[in-house]
Amino acid sequence: MSVNRRNSAATWRSRTSFRNRSGELHAQVVVGDFCIGLGHCRPLRPVPLADKTGLPVGIKSAVGELQFWKDLAQQMATTDRGVDFITIDGGEGGTGAAPLTFSDHVALPFKLAFAKVYREFVAAEMTDKVVFIGSGKLGFPEAALLAMALGCDMVNVGREAMLSVGCIQALKCHTGYCPTGVATQNKWLMTGLDPTFKSARLANYLATLRKDLLQLSRACGKQHPALITTEHLDILNDHFGAMSVAECFGYQSEWGLPNEADCAAINQLMASAARAVEAV
Repeated sequence: MSVNRRNSAATWRSRTSFRNRSGELHAQVVVGDFCIGLGHCRPLRPVPLADKTGLPVGIKSAVGELQFWKDLAQQMATTDRGVDFITIDGGEGGTGAAPLTFSDHVALPFKLAFAKVYREFVAAEMTDKVVFIGSGKLGFPEAALLAMALGCDMVNVGREAMLSVGCIQALKCHTGYCPTGVATQNKWLMTGLDPTFKSARLANYLATLRKDLLQLSRACGKQHPALITTEHLDILNDHFGAMSVAECFGYQSEWGLPNEADCAAINQLMASAARAVEAV
């Protein structure tokens, strides 16, 4: 379901100042470091996560104003600093803890948000230097396939997986009183969640999602969802019209695809898997 195009531990670093409620400088933090603490209650302690662990370091963000993404793409293109992965969170996303107005009206929808950010990295020739992850109601096969066509290497699945284990969207995630025991640390409420039973349902959901993604890919003439491009998909409107995803979001023909070496590796992997199945 995913293709990783980069696996290093570089971080994009710039200085960010935090001030307390009186306006006095409280702490200065390096963006890219994991910070423990809150700016308004105690000094922040930066932890050089990438240097100490060697783990990939990235960012997750909704999208509104684009200047940050332009600056980030140029910073990565002109220096040896940068993030390993970028997760674009669509405005459709959010948790039960989110304010309703924010959930409904803040940030661009995923398709538009991702396309805008991806174009900035195409312009900087950096799309093969970072892993792109999509998030925001992408837990259905057609939505995940479109995300991969736009250039996602992976997709996050949140609410769909939670629904499979019993979430009823009671919007009490932040209170500690989730009635189904999915999002709580309350021991009594946690008894409402049977991990053995619910884990089987979650496994069924994930297996079906993977199967449907592969079937949709084959319907488009490709063996893997990573090989789907925006020219394989159309978007329909309410007036019985259709427009290719490439035309709708201003993509060129090869945008969203892995590089040639990765495409060849994917085809080889899928061919090997097909031969193994036939041999059984």
